[in-house]
Amino acid sequence: MKKHLSTGSTFEQEFAYSRAVIDGNYVFVSGTTGYNYDTMTISDNVVEQAEQCFINIQKALVWAGSDINQVLRIRYILPNKQDFSRCAPVLQKYLSEARPAATMLEAGLLDGAMKIEIEVTAKKN
Repeated sequence: MKKHLSTGSTFEQEFAYSRAVIDGNYVFVSGTTGYNYDTMTISDNVVEQAEQCFINIQKALVWAGSDINQVLRIRYILPNKQDFSRCAPVLQKYLSEARPAATMLEAGLLDGAMKIEIEVTAKKN
């Protein structure tokens, strides 16, 4: 049975998506950016944005009955691939146990302020 989880953000409403979808034993977390959804602000630093992405992802996963250590697959999307290596300490901090299959893509993002977007697939606890 499929279940949609929404934070109620204007982005989700405007672009018709869910923050996460639970389907069976899997949780799919949509592309998550470095916005702090409590304040609707975003840092201009890619490393700080990566940190906020993981805060947002962890919140969605816990809400869905999972956690960051259950991540199986992750996709990173950055407008500037040169920024990816700067994020390595953040990736180590959050993913050293999960060690998911990973892909990094260079592509334009919806808003010029966004420097990284991350999506994950995880198993439920």
